[in-house]
Amino acid sequence: MFTHKGSFSFTAAGFLARLPLSMYGISTVVMIATVRGSYALAGLVAGASLFASVVLVPRISRLIDRHGQSRVAVPATVFSVVFSVLQVVCVRYDAADWTLFATAVLSATAPNVGGMVRARWAETLKDEPDAMHTANALEQVLDEAGFILGPILSVALCTALFPEAGVLGASILTLGGTLLLTVQRSTEPPVHEPDAGQASSPLRNRGLQIMILTFLLTGAVFGSLELTTVAYTEYLGHASSSGWALALLAFGSAVAGLAFGGLTVTVRQSTQFLIGVAAMAVLMLPLLVADGLTSLAVLMFVAGMATAPTMITGMTLVQQLVPPAQINEGMALAVTGLLGGNALGSAVAGRVVEWSGAHAGYRIPCAAAALALVAVLAGMRMLTSQVAAVTGDADGTGERQVVEQR
Repeated sequence: MFTHKGSFSFTAAGFLARLPLSMYGISTVVMIATVRGSYALAGLVAGASLFASVVLVPRISRLIDRHGQSRVAVPATVFSVVFSVLQVVCVRYDAADWTLFATAVLSATAPNVGGMVRARWAETLKDEPDAMHTANALEQVLDEAGFILGPILSVALCTALFPEAGVLGASILTLGGTLLLTVQRSTEPPVHEPDAGQASSPLRNRGLQIMILTFLLTGAVFGSLELTTVAYTEYLGHASSSGWALALLAFGSAVAGLAFGGLTVTVRQSTQFLIGVAAMAVLMLPLLVADGLTSLAVLMFVAGMATAPTMITGMTLVQQLVPPAQINEGMALAVTGLLGGNALGSAVAGRVVEWSGAHAGYRIPCAAAALALVAVLAGMRMLTSQVAAVTGDADGTGERQVVEQR
């Protein structure tokens, strides 16, 4: 993979820039819950930021598609970091609660770096479709590596230094990583002119609508798991272990991603996606019987094992469904679906934890995963037919995924 000129450099910079994606949520929850003493407030503020991302990030990605990565990503990132730091100031100096929501919303302009890196791979490997599948597997494993390291780093900063250290650390990584990525102009994808008759927004794409709904519910799984695990480990008297428990979830996903990346799969993409979502729904259920830190650790690892294969096939489907001129916006819509679901899951889980106890919060990811399965089943025919139409394969039998982890 890295024999292509510049590929290692943009992959490494992209990893640094999107590592904070797994840090902001838990850092915000720990910061506000510690200083203000309310998980409900913490969940709502974290959710407000993620909800704002749902609105803002696709629009920023549309600008990236039209004007290029470096011209748009840098000012958007600087704006985001400034308001993240202002949120820390508001928490530190006991500002009114509304200032936390305002800064959370205004800090949601950081661009979708994962989509920017995948767009670079798509341009680099445009004549190598099998290698592009490998790149998607690689990027998903790096995403999972970020979700292993991010929570550990966040909790370590917040507990070893001061409650606001996690958000500050995430802000530094966001700015530094994005600058390192955007200065690499030789691998920046060119601006593609839209095709004649192309819809102004990929949101009109029926297949993409199904993917966004499924990603929304999948994000609710992640958001509710994150907040519930922070609350449950604190209830057990091991608050500093929440980062490790969440890292095990991502580690299970990364292991499954590596295994999946070594397979040659001849089943159509939409069927693979359905199987992945079904496995996720099944593997969440054992969390309902967790009765201590040890069992939680094991069950979190198991629960994560369906995540990477589901996301690899899901992002591949998104890339197939949207034209090159909308690739950043299409992937941003999928990712912000995840973020919106994360916000929803975090907010709902925060209320459930305060009303019914920490362990009761695990009902939310189980319910969200089940709803995601229902959504895929309901849209399966539409998704399969639209992918077949885009790929020019009427019956879907010629649609093949070859994913190799090298």
